[in-house]
Amino acid sequence: MANLFGTDGVRGIANRQLTPELAYRLGRAAGYVLAFQGKGDAGIVIGKDTRISGDMLEAALTAGICSVGVNVYRLGIMPTPGVAYLTKVLNKEAGAVISASHNPFGDNGIKFLGPGGSKLPDAVEGKIEALVQDGGDLPYPTGADIGRVDQVDNAAEIYRQYAKSLFHGSLKGLKIVVDCSNGAASQITPQVLEDLGAEVITIFAEPDGININRQCGSTYPEALQKKVLEEKADLGLAHDGDADRVLAVDEKGQLVDGDQIMVIAALALKAQGLLAGNKVVVTVMSNLGLRKAMERAGIEVLETKVGDRYVLEKMQETGAILGGEQSGHIIFLRQNNTGDGLITGLNLLQVMVDSQKPLSVLAGQMERFPQVTVNVTVTDKEKVLKAQTVVEEIARVRERLEGRGRIVVRPSGTEPLIRLMAEGPDEKELTELLDELAHTVMHAE
Repeated sequence: MANLFGTDGVRGIANRQLTPELAYRLGRAAGYVLAFQGKGDAGIVIGKDTRISGDMLEAALTAGICSVGVNVYRLGIMPTPGVAYLTKVLNKEAGAVISASHNPFGDNGIKFLGPGGSKLPDAVEGKIEALVQDGGDLPYPTGADIGRVDQVDNAAEIYRQYAKSLFHGSLKGLKIVVDCSNGAASQITPQVLEDLGAEVITIFAEPDGININRQCGSTYPEALQKKVLEEKADLGLAHDGDADRVLAVDEKGQLVDGDQIMVIAALALKAQGLLAGNKVVVTVMSNLGLRKAMERAGIEVLETKVGDRYVLEKMQETGAILGGEQSGHIIFLRQNNTGDGLITGLNLLQVMVDSQKPLSVLAGQMERFPQVTVNVTVTDKEKVLKAQTVVEEIARVRERLEGRGRIVVRPSGTEPLIRLMAEGPDEKELTELLDELAHTVMHAE
């Protein structure tokens, strides 16, 4: 059970790797580490997405938490950012999310949030993992000291009202197509947009436990692009399964990714004098076009490795209020302390309403450079990356692209892969360079 926690909690195939037994042990360990205070009112809120395995894992996780004398507050189906917000406003010691985000329905995950809905530091996750692995000397209270379970019936409404409060003005006159990915935001995002005055056409918002992320949502935006054109809509918004990210589609059916959304937001905030520190935080995978757009505007770009937790850490460390990933996982830190697809969508709409410009014009503030990616399966990632032939080939490619583009070579955090990405103005050249590099990597072991 080594390395139980990945970059975003504990993930695996539900009922095989992520079993009810493991969920129960996680509940006991997390309940004790995060909320056990020897008093009766300590509590953890739990939300889940729409996967069929969510109920099973929630029951086991709840049992584990209650067994150490900690109360559980069930939110039901709730986007990950909604769980973070409810953890804060209900003033509970911790939160738990049962979701595997954009993964297929057979997968699931459990991740924990600290006070205020923040992500847990590695050291705290390490304490939980240690207790899961060796059992520890955890309490078994009896009688009235056993944890209670409470259903928070108005959880979705609390989150909806908060999101609505962040938007100033009206969406009247805008037609918006929303792809909910048959996930956690299916009953939330469309309602918020309608309440604000928009005409909303909703697709993939009928979850049945097994259709979450199935050829829909932010990882499969083609259906949304088609629907926006059919409906002659002003834009489309696409969530992933737990709605912590969003991608957009403009009125011409063109995809607007997380990099473009960050550029739109950063330029608008700067124009209003609201971009704290005059900086944004992105990952190494963000498009070169974002960097050039920010450079033109005099906005500093801070870079982290891939992973929203690293973006958040850098934001907190530097005082930045805007950061995110190309995937649409964007953090508006003054509004929520995690990526929030609904809030990101509202911020994008705010710029559209305030500027009275169509999304295609706003997205055009950033030129998106071609990116070519190749994944190479290897046995020993560290050995391959240190191989002399690989080091020399990477240097050669970087020299070829100097001043015109760039290359990123990184090991996958979850799979036996070396990920290669090249970026620049000439896609044919990028493909040729990566083919050569991939061949070198493949034969380096």
